[in-house]
Amino acid sequence: MSTITLIRHGQANSTAQDEVSYDRLSDLGHQQARWLGEHLRETQAHNTRLYTGTLRRHIETAEGMAMDLEPSRDARLNELEYFTLGGLLAQQHGIPFPTEQAGFIAHLPTVFNYWKDEKLEGAPETYAHFQTRIRDALTEIAAGDGPALVVTSGGLIANVIGQQMDLSVETTARTAIAIFHTSLHQLHPIGGTLSPVLFNATPHLDSATRRASRTNI
Repeated sequence: MSTITLIRHGQANSTAQDEVSYDRLSDLGHQQARWLGEHLRETQAHNTRLYTGTLRRHIETAEGMAMDLEPSRDARLNELEYFTLGGLLAQQHGIPFPTEQAGFIAHLPTVFNYWKDEKLEGAPETYAHFQTRIRDALTEIAAGDGPALVVTSGGLIANVIGQQMDLSVETTARTAIAIFHTSLHQLHPIGGTLSPVLFNATPHLDSATRRASRTNI
């Protein structure tokens, strides 16, 4: 069983209100990815494999990192469709999509709970399927040879951590909201199980000149 380092993609189009328009890095997102790659090379972080989802923001982040590792693309590492689910919540239950950043803090747990309880007709996948696909993907990666980098999304990272730590839906959602762009989250094999040993680390953004570049929306 191998160590896995999960990486949230760089800042995407934060003004978007649908899946397609969100799925591209902002100028800052591209810079965050470059800074992360520089940090990993300078510290000689040992990683022998690189995985990404198939979303544009995942691929652009991995390309910006320039790790000299051939990436493996896996759709199981793609994010849950938050904009789609939020739209269904508004249409079917009259709960509007938030218009300000503070509104997401209450909105995301609500979306997760309605989705988990199968109260969103026409959801692109069930909550149970999402949980299974991310568990299967990480299990396969962990079974491979050598430490692996996995570029993915904040909601997926939060749910992986939620699975490993048996977190409630509400706590998992709050965890997702807290995750910074291009942050590092490490799972290390302990006693035959992947255990979280690093969460939301941004060493490449922690200097005085870069702290303002640390984003989660």
